[in-house]
Amino acid sequence: MRVLAAMSGGVDSAVAAARMAEAGHDVTGVHLALSRNPQSYRSGARGCCTIEDSRDARRAADVIGIPFYVWDLAERFHADVVEDFVNEYAAGRTPNPCLRCNEKVKFSAVLDRALALGFDAVATGHYARIVDTASGRELHRAVDPAKDQSYVLGVLTQEQLAHAFFPLGDTVKTEVRAEAKRRGLSVAAKPDSHDICFIADGNTPGFLSAQLGEAPGDIVDAQGNKLGSHQGTHGFTIGQRKGLKIGTPAADGKPRFVLDISPVDRTVTVGSREELAVEGLTASKPRWCGPAPTDRMTAKAQLRAHGDEVSVTAWLDGDQVQVEFTEPTSAVAPGQAVVLYDGTRVIGSATIDTVQRVTAAV
Repeated sequence: MRVLAAMSGGVDSAVAAARMAEAGHDVTGVHLALSRNPQSYRSGARGCCTIEDSRDARRAADVIGIPFYVWDLAERFHADVVEDFVNEYAAGRTPNPCLRCNEKVKFSAVLDRALALGFDAVATGHYARIVDTASGRELHRAVDPAKDQSYVLGVLTQEQLAHAFFPLGDTVKTEVRAEAKRRGLSVAAKPDSHDICFIADGNTPGFLSAQLGEAPGDIVDAQGNKLGSHQGTHGFTIGQRKGLKIGTPAADGKPRFVLDISPVDRTVTVGSREELAVEGLTASKPRWCGPAPTDRMTAKAQLRAHGDEVSVTAWLDGDQVQVEFTEPTSAVAPGQAVVLYDGTRVIGSATIDTVQRVTAAV
């Protein structure tokens, strides 16, 4: 089988490519150049897409003994991931750029080009598992729960899964590094990238302010009383506690959290932890990893990239997904994805639009 191995320059993708080659596939490595300025997306161990990374990927390909190319997808990445990220924050939402990158770049632009060039599949270093069944391929959580990336892969369709390989899904990270060292890969001890890859210093509010400018407004409580001010709603996310800079303490002395973000009137509403509680949500743009569900179903849901599972009932309502929580949960942010699971199997995902707060907490 002809396989295109996406090689970021890190240890995971290098070992994934090596495993595919060792399994007898005809493997070609490709590094995705995603930054218009290769130095702008990294600071130390943070970020990605530097010339250093492409050279690390090339050295790994040489050790493995496979052809290697660099594909320039900077414009596509900027339009579909970076601009989407900025626009979502400007609209008062909290996007997940890794999920969008998988949907729009790695398993759309890259996979489409790979198939057009005669490749059969794309392999990546993601920590997730693909299970072949009589009814088709299924996406499952990785064996290593600390590294599981099935949440950000929940946008993949059955057709895309049919042309995907995740060779590391059955391995824990320490074993991957040990294997890289045994194979003579110089990236064996290379630090993992952290945070959002195109914000090298990890300062998301600073990045957004540079893109959107300052737009001062008020911080208010649920009754509309002004508690403080801010320089832009893009500096806040639902459930945020730190950095509110409210001088007046709450009457009960308890911390305040961001409840709502309204870019139109530049208002950020804060309240108690209890006021964060939600009992349901409505999500749009569903993406199913298999057949779309036809009935109400009980499932587990993950609401953030590193969040815990919660029990839910979910169903399709036209082109929207309705989700009810078995028990109230909090800090559910519009713009994030709700990913539904049946055990370890990923059912699909959708983008959170609105939440239904617990009536008693309003």
